[in-house]
Amino acid sequence: MLAGKHILLIIGGGIAAFKSLDLIRRLRERGAVVTPVLTRAGEEFVTPLSVSALAGRKVHRDLFDLDDEAEMGHIQLSRVADLVVVAPATADLMAKMAGGLANDLASTLLLATDTPVMIVPAMNVRMWEHAATQRNLETLRGDGIAIVGPNKGDMACGEHGPGRMSEPMEIVEAVEAALSDGPLKGRRILVTSGPTHEPIDPVRYIANRSSGAQGTALARALTALGAHVVFVTGPADVAPPEGVEVVAVQTAQQMQEAVAAALPVDAAVFAAAVADWRVTSASDRKLKKTKDGLPALEFAENPDILHGVSHLKENRPPLVVGFAAETNDVIENATAKRLRKGCDWIVANDVSPATGIMGGSENAVTLISDAGAEEWPRMGKDAVAQKLAARIADAIS
Repeated sequence: MLAGKHILLIIGGGIAAFKSLDLIRRLRERGAVVTPVLTRAGEEFVTPLSVSALAGRKVHRDLFDLDDEAEMGHIQLSRVADLVVVAPATADLMAKMAGGLANDLASTLLLATDTPVMIVPAMNVRMWEHAATQRNLETLRGDGIAIVGPNKGDMACGEHGPGRMSEPMEIVEAVEAALSDGPLKGRRILVTSGPTHEPIDPVRYIANRSSGAQGTALARALTALGAHVVFVTGPADVAPPEGVEVVAVQTAQQMQEAVAAALPVDAAVFAAAVADWRVTSASDRKLKKTKDGLPALEFAENPDILHGVSHLKENRPPLVVGFAAETNDVIENATAKRLRKGCDWIVANDVSPATGIMGGSENAVTLISDAGAEEWPRMGKDAVAQKLAARIADAIS
């Protein structure tokens, strides 16, 4: 899929730079031409020799290099590529990009390019969560920069959380999707998935049986058609697909905030099974049995994310798709839900225990729209996802 494609790879400074070496190898295995740019900070973690050996090409390092300028000016270097990939994208590089700075070769190339850009953030969890980094992230997202990761896990610094650079094969899949000629190329689609967990106390929560399998399958199918997918997921059993922009949340309120931050998009698919209620005052310590009996829990209604997005006056996606998990009167209830929520389509299914659909590998859905109710045969969730993704492509392409 990448045969003949030209990737300009900018390697930032950080311990995750070692992954860039494997990334180069994986890209070249698939036929891509990789031109590496190594920042001064990146040289602290990987050597120009190792990068050049794996890429099979000269490593570009200096903005004021007369030999490089004689061969190909730095502006032209960024424009002959099919895609510019920054991996790892450090907090410093992201800040330079967001602020339009150009004080070294990497930042100058990024400012001068008219080629699509993809960044793969990697940094300490506190740096990632800092308000400045999050502001820069939103600026870059608004500028049309594709974002892959970061993942959550253990850091080299000993901390744990979001900030780990995506794995090389995750990046390769994102690159393939970005350079594919599918019908959704250049389209940005939001997919929510999984359950939400509404805390009662530090060890207990309200949830449901959603595995996240259908949302993950749909995100994968949309990515295969060339879309850039923002995948907002609760704590699902099924891992997020590779090659998507993952935003992990726990609660309905966090999901609402993540959805708002992801807009605008070309389509939004709300496959998550969001809890309808939350405990109004979750305890900060484990609730204990007492002589007075069971603790009293007061509930509040969670935000209606689908309704809210469907009724936006600004940034409403051209296509809004909801899901309706029903246990009886499926068509009637789902049809009423579509009208009540104000979305364009509803994907309805029967999740009563006898069907084995909730948490299972198959699904049987009915697509409800202005055209009526279209019943699909029972099939694997991947097949459902591929059929729905094709319909979405037809609707917004």
